[in-house]
Amino acid sequence: MNTIAYQTPADARKWKRRLVYSPLARIVIFLLMAAAALAMLTVGARLMGLDVRGTPVNPQSLSILVRQLVPFVGAYWILVYFIEKRTPVELAWRKVVPHGLAGIFFGAAFIAATIGVMWLAGSYVVTGTQDDVDWVKPLLVVGLGAAVSEEIVFRGVIFRIAEEGLGTWPALAISALFFGGVHIMNPGATVWSSFAIAVEAGVLLGLVYHLTRSLPLVMGIHMAWNFVQGTVFGVPVSGGAAKGWLISTRPGNEWLSGGAFGAEASVVAVALSLVASAWMLNYAYRHRTIFVRRWRSNKTIEATAP
Repeated sequence: MNTIAYQTPADARKWKRRLVYSPLARIVIFLLMAAAALAMLTVGARLMGLDVRGTPVNPQSLSILVRQLVPFVGAYWILVYFIEKRTPVELAWRKVVPHGLAGIFFGAAFIAATIGVMWLAGSYVVTGTQDDVDWVKPLLVVGLGAAVSEEIVFRGVIFRIAEEGLGTWPALAISALFFGGVHIMNPGATVWSSFAIAVEAGVLLGLVYHLTRSLPLVMGIHMAWNFVQGTVFGVPVSGGAAKGWLISTRPGNEWLSGGAFGAEASVVAVALSLVASAWMLNYAYRHRTIFVRRWRSNKTIEATAP
């Protein structure tokens, strides 16, 4: 039986229940802390000249990485230790290496399968190779930094806390909606691409986290997906330009190639995500891990069979 990470203390005062311990309050508190830390680090980077064009790539990349990691990891630890008053088992050090490596393997395999199907369908064509690829910045920023910050926000905070307050189904819907929504502002984004990435990351990674309660695992999947897609296969990552070791074109219909947004907007990626999600949902049903909020009491969440 799966268990939730946090429940409001039974003896908590009414104002604390609403303003500190409620799901919405904890999400808002986390976002405010992360935003304040990010703003301070951004000002500091500008004062140090790390955001000026012409800055050497590595110092600039490290500056961006720090701004991706410190605000969100720091805010999450404060939220967990000082507000929820618990040990963050979902981000335990013992999980980082084994779960992270497993996630990297699955993420790389998933994007490789997507590109492979596109290749078989004639929507991914390799035209050459290149050796002078800057892989450090994509690995640090597009890979590690984006994976850690986004997974903490969308799985560690939004999905986890929404599931604790509302149940598994609303949590999946809410986290997927927000994840797809924030990507609508990316270059080359469309309504379809936002729907696609909501399915691939919002639902798929939400279910991975639901079943494993492991942030390093979903971070590894996310990191490998981004890095392999852009730096290995040379395909845009969520609309962002990519220079890969493989020089490629993606001819044909955009519904198959993903268009300017990249392989994430391909119907192939959506189909594979739906198949994997269906398998995990079947597993969740059989092992009774789906949380259903019982409104008979405002203090408990019961795990019941669908």
